[in-house]
Amino acid sequence: MSDFEHQAVGKESRLAVPRRTWTPEEEHRQDLLRRYLGAVAAAAAREPAPEEGTARGIERTAPGTEREAATPRPPSAPRVREVMNVPAVSVRGDTPFLEVAHTLSREHLSAVPVVDAEDHVIGVVSESDLLAKAAVMSSAHRPGPLARLREHRLYEKSRGETAATLMTYPAISVHPGDPVSDAAWTAARSRLKRLPVVDHLGRLVGVVSRLDLLRSLVRNDAEIKEEIEGRILRKDLLLDPAAFRVEVENGVVTVAGRLDVDLIPKLLESIGEIEDVVEVVDHLSGSAL
Repeated sequence: MSDFEHQAVGKESRLAVPRRTWTPEEEHRQDLLRRYLGAVAAAAAREPAPEEGTARGIERTAPGTEREAATPRPPSAPRVREVMNVPAVSVRGDTPFLEVAHTLSREHLSAVPVVDAEDHVIGVVSESDLLAKAAVMSSAHRPGPLARLREHRLYEKSRGETAATLMTYPAISVHPGDPVSDAAWTAARSRLKRLPVVDHLGRLVGVVSRLDLLRSLVRNDAEIKEEIEGRILRKDLLLDPAAFRVEVENGVVTVAGRLDVDLIPKLLESIGEIEDVVEVVDHLSGSAL
């Protein structure tokens, strides 16, 4: 990650600093957020600059629209298909306002894709899209001409009666084969909590949430420790993990033990290359064969 990206991530973290003392749970959540932002920044840095007149990223604006060629990723990079929710809850364009509201409430969702008769995603209707309509229905007050002029689009939307007239469009979506890091970048850039997942014809096949992406991008400390002991020590270096002390806390790895002095640099380098390892603390001591 470049110095600029580090500064950007640090700025985001400082803006989130609370005025009261964090609980241990909150400290852990903030650390996950910092690591998530770092992963998103790294994904953004890998994206090629768009040509003039073209859209950047993996936004879809119409069914069947081909996406811009993505930067090649390692085969092991997690894909959207591995973390998306199937089947996806959706509503048709002619679904009445109240039924859309009941669907969001019943499914505990903040937004839901709107599809046509062939399941092509034509938009997304969210709680915020329904607020103006709900306010007009529940209030006897009617805005005057000046207010209607100032908030023209909002008042026009409040007159809608169906999902198609209330939704936000075009929808921003991703494909099942897209890297999770790219989907995370799209969600962060567009400030969306949920992204529809569509096939190459623009048909809905699933939904992925920011929490799904976060869990996939940020590995927990136990998983990092397991990879160090199982893959690096046991399989790669043919060492007994029981002879070493490996501790992982918020991505910081502390490793202690005694081994051949020539193997120490290789062990430390292998640990440092693990994704989500923030720092490696060396408490190793060397011995000659």
